[in-house]
Amino acid sequence: MLFGLTVGDALGVPVEFYSRDSLKQHPVKSMQGYGTHNQPPGTWSDDSSLSFCLAEAINEKFSIELLAKKFVAWYHHAYWTAHDDVFDIGISTQMAFENLVLGINPINAGGKTENSNGNGSLMRISPLVYYIKDMPINQRFELTKQVSSITHGHIRSILACFYFLEFLRELLITSDKKSAYFNTQKIINEYLITIELSQNELQNFDKLLKNDIGSYQENKIESSGYVVHTIEASMWCLMTTKNYKEAVLNAVNLGGDTDTTASVTGAMAGLLYGYESIPSEWINLLAKKENIEKLCC
Repeated sequence: MLFGLTVGDALGVPVEFYSRDSLKQHPVKSMQGYGTHNQPPGTWSDDSSLSFCLAEAINEKFSIELLAKKFVAWYHHAYWTAHDDVFDIGISTQMAFENLVLGINPINAGGKTENSNGNGSLMRISPLVYYIKDMPINQRFELTKQVSSITHGHIRSILACFYFLEFLRELLITSDKKSAYFNTQKIINEYLITIELSQNELQNFDKLLKNDIGSYQENKIESSGYVVHTIEASMWCLMTTKNYKEAVLNAVNLGGDTDTTASVTGAMAGLLYGYESIPSEWINLLAKKENIEKLCC
């Protein structure tokens, strides 16, 4: 999962913010470099860095406070970066980390307004599935809420993270993505009845919770930095392809927030299809590959 995430991230970094039309004319087909952030091939961004911080915190004695400290170390000291440089950070995430520096409680550091629904918590939350997978669903939801809220505390971001983690959890149980998809729908819909949420808020997730995302045409899928767009686009890429390579290249070539769409897609595709499904030439180009291997062990 971590290598799937990181490879997807690195594929998307050079073309972040490129339009879908431009990528249709010149699609990404392999690992390349420079481009948007002028970084060499195999460079991963904050998506991977903050995921690694979470994975490392889980490997240690996990707490929200420990995770927040690791996030601040990344922000201030380039901890867990590809080339000892923080070259990409979202506005909401930056504001939240400034709040952490000021000593604000981590679960209150992230924005809670409707305009604070970028994909900055979704992009980093996948490792949490290994920590919460055997917990009751109410505990899974609560921990998802806490980890998301460090940077993104609005219920919409929390629900997107919850959906993502529940789907990953299903992939740990079954290797059939269709079964995982519809099981996730059933589990989440049944759980959400037990907590008070407005129907207007839930409607944001109709494509995932009421319909079959794989049945949509590409022109109905958006790939901006908005958290709902990211989880929809990533699920669409997974459900409409047959292997890891196809899934992440589709994600990148949707354009827009390419690194995050591809990293979220890559986490799911890596878990579903396995490490061996990721092209070795892409893995071998990753910055600090050995560090990532040690983290996984």
